[in-house]
Amino acid sequence: MSAATERAATARAAERARRAVYSATFFVRFSFGLTLAVLATYIAGHVEGFTNSDTGVVGLVSSMAPLGEFSTVLGSGLVADRYGRFPLLFAGMASAGGLLALASGFRDPWSLAAINLGFGVASGAILASSLAVIADRSPGETLGFEMGWFDAMNLFGWVVGFAVGFAALGSLSFANLRWVFAAGAGVLFAGLALTAALARGLAPMPRVPSFSARQALRGAFRTNVLLVTLPWLVIYMLIGAVLVFLGVSAEGVGVSPTLLGAAIAAGGLVLVATQPGYGRLADRYGRDRLMAVGVVGFVLVMLWAGVIAAVGPQPVFLAAIAVSGLLALAYGPAALAALAELTHELDRATTMAVYSLTISLGMLLGLLGYSTLESRLGNLGLDIFLASIAGALVVLTALRLRGRPATTRVR
Repeated sequence: MSAATERAATARAAERARRAVYSATFFVRFSFGLTLAVLATYIAGHVEGFTNSDTGVVGLVSSMAPLGEFSTVLGSGLVADRYGRFPLLFAGMASAGGLLALASGFRDPWSLAAINLGFGVASGAILASSLAVIADRSPGETLGFEMGWFDAMNLFGWVVGFAVGFAALGSLSFANLRWVFAAGAGVLFAGLALTAALARGLAPMPRVPSFSARQALRGAFRTNVLLVTLPWLVIYMLIGAVLVFLGVSAEGVGVSPTLLGAAIAAGGLVLVATQPGYGRLADRYGRDRLMAVGVVGFVLVMLWAGVIAAVGPQPVFLAAIAVSGLLALAYGPAALAALAELTHELDRATTMAVYSLTISLGMLLGLLGYSTLESRLGNLGLDIFLASIAGALVVLTALRLRGRPATTRVR
């Protein structure tokens, strides 16, 4: 085989591996979004008039998933480096599907909390292995673009799942919400079958034969890694609260679950259109610039969210939050590519697992922080929550830009 033919075969195999991960990512996030859209109602048994006790229980049960992910994801990264990416990805998808099927048979909060804890472990395994495949199989000059496609499938799966979940919430009785979890399990197993078919016959990447836990921890918490990952912690404090309480909050201001689902589904098309484009811009102009644009967008989103909470969902404010959200979407592809570029100093899957560890901790803190502040202070608690996130995000971004971690720019 000539060198050119060999390079072409390698490129085709890399493309097939990426397609397998994009497929897995969509199906996984679709099933997660589908079930998370109804989780608060499924736990409490009603939508309207959530009491402080309801909010606390929902926050506690929901926090079990990020707790499970946070406490195990570094271990998942080590397993992926030692035994391969796809075996861990398949195991995570199969486990998550089984747990969703199990959730359809339980309604009491403590059983759901235990199931959600295991679900978080599976989620961390899926994310760490998926990101490692993209970093393994993407050329350096298009890494931002490929991470953009990963983020597009990740976010598109979430929003389409949420759209279908909110539609189900608006049309199904409380007794029938368990079928949403059963449907989520079916989607995950279908995604597993498609991913396995796409990945069949691919040569595995080289594995790390041995591992030093001390070395990995020292590397994972280096300053330049933290400067890239800590802003995610703050961002996912916001996202964690939104994912669980969005449906209940929308109902409280007069937006039906069906209408909310339709709006989210429309927004999903925007994600597919923007994320690869933002990734390509990060390849061309540098990671720092696109990350800064995303931070500005997130701060504006929180500003307008506070205004909407105070005065209601008026069209001008909804338009402002939509435009701000478009800016915020620039953050993901650039930040993922920036983190992937640090993996030459660490075992790759373990490094990418730091992202999952950070976002799961952010979701955990966000759920607990928001539910505590809202239950005790009402709208004032929401304002404090949003202002704290915005302030922390600005400070962390300033520190990262001051430190100037190495980024790639394709000229």
